[in-house]
Amino acid sequence: MPKRFHLGWFMNFAVDEWNRPFAAGGKPWDGGFYIDMAKAMERACFDYIMLEDTLMISETYKGTAEAYLKYNIMGPKGDPSPMAALIGSQTKNLGVVATFSTMAYPPFMLARLCATLDNMCGGRFGWNIVTSGENLAAQNFGLDELPPRQNRYDMADEYVELCRQLWGSWDQDAVVLDRETDTYADYRKVRPINFVGKYYKCRGPLNCVPPIQGRPAFVQAGGSPRGRQFAAETADSIIAPSSGVAGIKAYRDDVRARAVAAGRDPDEIKVLFVCAPVLGVTEAEAHAKLAAIAAHPSYIDRVLAGISSITDIDFSAFDLDKELPHLTTNGEQGSLDAFARFGNGQTLRERCMEQVNRGLEGLVGTPDQVADRMGEIMEEVGGDGFLITRPYTTNINRRYILEICEGLVPALQRRSLTRTQYTKSTLRETLREF
Repeated sequence: MPKRFHLGWFMNFAVDEWNRPFAAGGKPWDGGFYIDMAKAMERACFDYIMLEDTLMISETYKGTAEAYLKYNIMGPKGDPSPMAALIGSQTKNLGVVATFSTMAYPPFMLARLCATLDNMCGGRFGWNIVTSGENLAAQNFGLDELPPRQNRYDMADEYVELCRQLWGSWDQDAVVLDRETDTYADYRKVRPINFVGKYYKCRGPLNCVPPIQGRPAFVQAGGSPRGRQFAAETADSIIAPSSGVAGIKAYRDDVRARAVAAGRDPDEIKVLFVCAPVLGVTEAEAHAKLAAIAAHPSYIDRVLAGISSITDIDFSAFDLDKELPHLTTNGEQGSLDAFARFGNGQTLRERCMEQVNRGLEGLVGTPDQVADRMGEIMEEVGGDGFLITRPYTTNINRRYILEICEGLVPALQRRSLTRTQYTKSTLRETLREF
């Protein structure tokens, strides 16, 4: 019997395809479209839906916000917290992961927010831990620029430890609800933590009950060596960019080796690789869709604006028909490396054209063809699953959700590659089910 793998969905809480058929309509901000989307994920037995977030409107590409607002690239978007609560209230089994930056939230507020959301979601909440990678985001929080990446991750290590202690400041049985003694909570089971670190200081305890899971599930997207180390030591699930089968196998092997060196069981970490299948009733129809996306007049602008935003590098400065020079960034170095694949001899234009379906070949075709290919990729890589998102430069719409959840996933289920029902009650348990 083939080994099963996990499925998540990477969702940008921004405007849907407002100018195309099957869009949500003119009011995407009331949450109704995303509730429908999450319910489709749940019917397909996804592990979780992940709500991406950034904290700025970028001006990196060509020095202006024009492309970002014209094409709604990563914005405008809503705050993930109320969306997570809303999705949690309308689902019963699906994990709900929200992105919160260690730069933007004081640890006490973050720990309380996560505890509240985990209780509201019935133990199905996850925190996507980011340190933020854009100087414009830093400037929205009183900083001139971000600290160096090494410092950001050092701070994140301490930040997470502080949050762990805050979640542990209430014993799980501290709420006793004893009518005879008129006692709601036993004060002896709630305590200050008196945390004093290099970067953070907090008395505690939390002034809310602990999360159902003890702590939320930890999700992280570590791409650089320091980011991978943080993920290997911390995460329950890792969001990883795709850069060919050999690249994603090397990534997973590296993270698992780092986990072992840190004293963790590597099987506790589920590495989900971002992919964007393009589906059709026939193989020809799927390839025609792929070609139409790549041929769109704004395609290259959208690709370059997107990668510029998360790396703080203006890619309009480079010749499309030449190979990129080797670049480094204080932004998302892992995303930069996955996009550029330095030294492979391709021009910037060629790198853009390979981004349509997020860097994994073979995920274009009928649901059965793509399901077979996903099984082959996981067999070669060793696990653990995929994080599905929309094809590059397009936004999410009802048709694509239907194609994935009622076309591709049943094909995967028929092959015993993904679950057909939920058997666990919390997100952390669901991730460790297999």
